[in-house]
Amino acid sequence: MRAVLNLVWLVFGGLWLAIGYFFFGVLACLLIVTIPAGVASFRMAAYALWPFGKTVVSKPGSGTGAALLNVLWFIVGGVWLAVGHVTTAAAQAVTIIGIPLAIANIKMIPVTCFPFGKMIVDSDAIPVGYEAQFSI
Repeated sequence: MRAVLNLVWLVFGGLWLAIGYFFFGVLACLLIVTIPAGVASFRMAAYALWPFGKTVVSKPGSGTGAALLNVLWFIVGGVWLAVGHVTTAAAQAVTIIGIPLAIANIKMIPVTCFPFGKMIVDSDAIPVGYEAQFSI
C-alpha cells in the first residue's frame, strides 16, 4: 500500500514539492554559513519525493545551534515551502483519493518549517532513544 500511495503522491504533487526543496537547498548553499540549511533542504527533498513509510524523529541533544538555524530557515525558506504544502494539500483534498495525500502534506509542515533537530527514518526502524514526532 505504501508503494501505491508513494506513486500517487509523486505524480500529484511530490515531484513539484521536491523541486521546491531542491531550489531552496541550492539557494542556501550559495553562502558557506547556510550550507547546513541546504543539506537539510536536500534531505527534505528526498522525503517529499517518497514520504509514506517514513517517520520524523527528534534528535536528542540538539540545542541552541539547531534553534538558531530553525529561525533562519523559517524566515528564508520554511514559510514559502509551507505555503506550497498548504496549496498542494488544498488541491489534493478536492478528490476522495487525494484526501490521504492532503493529510500527509499537512503533516509535513512542522518539519518543513523547523527541520533542524529532527531526523527522517524508516517507520520500521526507529532508533533506540529517539522519540517519533509523526509518521506518514
